Amino acid sequence: MVEDILPNDLLDNPTTRVPVCLCLDTSYSMCGNPINELNEGIRIFLNAINNDEVAKYSAEIAIVTFDSDARVIQDFATVDKINPPTLTADGLTSMNQGVNLALDILENRKKEYAKAGVDYYQPWLVLMTDGAPTESIDSAVNRALSLEENKKLTQFLIGIGNADMNALSRFSNKRPPLKLKGLNFQGFFEWLSKSVSITSRSVPGQTASLPKDNIQDIFDIEV
Repeated sequence: MVEDILPNDLLDNPTTRVPVCLCLDTSYSMCGNPINELNEGIRIFLNAINNDEVAKYSAEIAIVTFDSDARVIQDFATVDKINPPTLTADGLTSMNQGVNLALDILENRKKEYAKAGVDYYQPWLVLMTDGAPTESIDSAVNRALSLEENKKLTQFLIGIGNADMNALSRFSNKRPPLKLKGLNFQGFFEWLSKSVSITSRSVPGQTASLPKDNIQDIFDIEV
């Protein structure tokens, strides 16, 4: 049966994986500079990982976008197999659909790892939004909290501009949301690529220390 056939990449490359799903708000309010800066940030992120001799074989990136609907723009793949997408902005903010879809594909990829006998680090969900959800987020919140509580999910919750930080904070009891400073997507994705690199060199199951350099230039926080 088709579902029993393992992906070639898992057979050819048994390296312990770091699955990272970018769940990105592409609603109308992201039009103009925000979506342009987001596209450039994703390009920088993929290039930085590709230039890392360890992370390029470990990191698997997927991209889910949500506006009036949610869709998988890029399914899980190592960066050498990904062409940076050009995202456009329009529609509402269907965050619940977006997060649920992201969690779905993370769970599916974990099953493929298990079938192939490939180890993996705790999956990452990177949720970025510049607004407020236009639907109830209860089901997505409950799933994320349950996975996090059972040490099956690491979350990075990033607010942009007028993002509803209270809504973002509901997704995690362990890692509060962070507010991006201005439109510094490039700084954030550089920081994220370093975080992936550090994790890919750590021991699975242990908590890796994430980089703290320049975080005041990236996020509206005090350190």
